[in-house]
Amino acid sequence: MRKKNFKGRCEKRVLGKCAEVCRTYDAIQYAYADLLQASEEITEIKCNVLLDGLEVGEYTSDFVCTKADGDLMVRECVYLKFLMKPLSVSSLHGRDCSCSQTSGG
Repeated sequence: MRKKNFKGRCEKRVLGKCAEVCRTYDAIQYAYADLLQASEEITEIKCNVLLDGLEVGEYTSDFVCTKADGDLMVRECVYLKFLMKPLSVSSLHGRDCSCSQTSGG
C-alpha cells in the first residue's frame, strides 16, 4: 500500500493484462507484476487502485487482479523489514475498505 500521491521514483510499464500503464515503485512490485502477467489464472491486472473507506488517509493497493473464474484477488508487496511496523500491521489487518474501479498513481 502506498499513499495516493506517493512521490517516489516509479517505472512505467505496459503489461498485456493491464488496460493502463502499470507504475511500479520498487523491485518487489516490478517482479510481482511479471509473475501476474505470466500466470494463466489471471485475466486482468489493475495497478495502484485507490482504496475507499480507510480512516488513516488515501492509499492505493498494489494490485487488484481478476482471475479466470471471475474472482477478484488483491496483492500487496511489502518488504519483510517493514511488515511489523504499526501502520503496516493495521493497514493489512483486513480493515473494511473497498477498491475503486479507477487506477491511481
